[in-house]
Amino acid sequence: MIPLRDTQPSYSPPVVTIGLIVVNVLVFLYQVSLDRFSLNHFIAEFGAIPDRLHYTSLVTSMFLHAGWLHLIGNMWFLWIYGDNVEDVLGHGRYLLFYLLAGVAAALAQVVMSQGSRVPLVGASGAIAGVMGAYVIKFPHSRILTLIPIFVFFTTVEVPAVFILLYWFVIQFFSGVGSVGYSHLSQGGVAWFAHVGGFVTGMVLILVMGTRSPHGRRRDLHW
Repeated sequence: MIPLRDTQPSYSPPVVTIGLIVVNVLVFLYQVSLDRFSLNHFIAEFGAIPDRLHYTSLVTSMFLHAGWLHLIGNMWFLWIYGDNVEDVLGHGRYLLFYLLAGVAAALAQVVMSQGSRVPLVGASGAIAGVMGAYVIKFPHSRILTLIPIFVFFTTVEVPAVFILLYWFVIQFFSGVGSVGYSHLSQGGVAWFAHVGGFVTGMVLILVMGTRSPHGRRRDLHW
């Protein structure tokens, strides 16, 4: 299943979401301009390495990506879900929310990967936080989803709560299955960053609340 867009309208321009996408793309373009040695040094310097963690890297690591597919997938999910969460939080609180979710996500992975020398990179933990907030605020929204059926493709509107909770369950059980192997891994998916980010997003959206004009708004699709 590939999500294409959501059916929930937003009522303010997603300037922070767009800004985050632009920054992530620019950083990645800088990465691909580096030679292999310089790139490895750059990732080691700004990625979050559990074995020798620098706390500033909990923030910088969420703006690095391991490849084009990694970047495009993350930015696509941020674009689908981020505008509505930014809409209800407001621009400033949304940026704070995004950074806090990203830091919490990285810390969750660090705790589960103690001793690992593999740098953690990517915005997926922060974006998981956005997805967690989305499922709380817009559980009745629908996601237009591309579904392959043998050699054909069709689009179906799937309830957001189903897609997001299904995604979370996959991350959780994949993370549990990876326990005991993360310190030997030479890379891969930071499952617990996704789990930690998602749960943090659900909590933060409840704690931070919404802007007063938006707090009374209900999602429109039942």
